Amino acid sequence: MTSTPSAVADVMTHAVVAVGRDADFRELAETLQRWQVSAVPVLTGDGRVIGVVSEADLLTARDRDGERADALTAGRMMSVPAVTVHPGSSLDEAARAMARGRLKRLPVVDEEDYLVGIVSRGDLLKVYLGDDRELADRVRFELVATLGPAASADTDVRSEDGRITLSGDLPDAVSAPVLERLVRSVPGVVGVELRLTTRA
Repeated sequence: MTSTPSAVADVMTHAVVAVGRDADFRELAETLQRWQVSAVPVLTGDGRVIGVVSEADLLTARDRDGERADALTAGRMMSVPAVTVHPGSSLDEAARAMARGRLKRLPVVDEEDYLVGIVSRGDLLKVYLGDDRELADRVRFELVATLGPAASADTDVRSEDGRITLSGDLPDAVSAPVLERLVRSVPGVVGVELRLTTRA
């Protein structure tokens, strides 16, 4: 069975386009255009993330400062502090950070803020585009790991387009709402239907 993608490290992109703080307006615009990205991390000389420059930063900085484009640098236009995540951060943590900041991507950094990757909204959504058989296997694995083999033996798991249907006997060790929460917590699950009966 394929391991469950649950952390940023499972879905992030390792090859990252980044710039130094002295990159000028034209270089930044060309970089964003060439690589078809909407923002890039800004790094110190040794590779630590100190900010992020987006398309919006370029446009608002030029309008606000009224300067010639070649006088504007990444160090002056970048958003600070950079919103970042760690490789071990959960996909939910990354999604919440993006939602709070209305961001499309986040630099991924180690404990010392060195850039190790980048994660985008699209990367987070990939987990919901997986194979139904693999998703059903992941749900079964979680049921066995949480409830034990005996408790989950009489529960049938099916997946269709990310929607999980559980049928059979309701395990003695858990209530229906708890079971539903457990299944919903599995990355890739978009809906849960319980067709379970209580053992007499």
